[in-house]
Amino acid sequence: MSLDIDHCRALMASDPAAFIREVTGVASPPACPEIKLHLATEITPLWQATEDALDGMNVPPPYWAFCWAGGQALTRYVLDHPELVRGKRVLDFAAGCGVSAVAAAINGAAQVEAAEIDALAGAAIMNNARLNGVEVAVVLDDLVGQANRWDVVVAGDVCYERPMTEHIWPWLRKLAAEGAMVLMADPGRAYLPKMGLLEVDRRNVQTSLELEDKTSREVVVYRIVG
Repeated sequence: MSLDIDHCRALMASDPAAFIREVTGVASPPACPEIKLHLATEITPLWQATEDALDGMNVPPPYWAFCWAGGQALTRYVLDHPELVRGKRVLDFAAGCGVSAVAAAINGAAQVEAAEIDALAGAAIMNNARLNGVEVAVVLDDLVGQANRWDVVVAGDVCYERPMTEHIWPWLRKLAAEGAMVLMADPGRAYLPKMGLLEVDRRNVQTSLELEDKTSREVVVYRIVG
């Protein structure tokens, strides 16, 4: 994939959703083949071109262009247990490409929100929802600290850095204490809390050496219990 940087800048400024469709291909993650997503098909060119195009614009790298192992495992769990989300208000927190939000919508959630702080991720989520014929409301905000308004909260692979974990963990525990079902998927990150987690599922998920240090990762899905 050869990407023209000036074209990328112009398209991202004028139509972020069109930019995402242009630089990705439609594919299905290995763990949830029933869902289609706009994903990077050649990782390095997209990542470098996007970083170059956004140089000086303070926009994050395109994490939204990949379906990470944690998100895949969490999505598989949601797809296999439709009763968890059917008729419920669902939040996909730090949603990335929005795959778990799409799964909740497919399984009949009454309302699905996908929260991201990256506007390009928000555009990617909207593209992916349309691709699967479902409705997902994108929230471009850091929701940490807000009052609970959800029945189910899902978060895939969010404990990858200490500052991130310290920021989100007290709020996620608070949501659980207030009655929300809070599910997290973790592929063995160093900063996963050691207490307050109940394992509900475990599976191996195929990944890429360009994203991880191995071709598959064992991912555990937890429910926050205290």
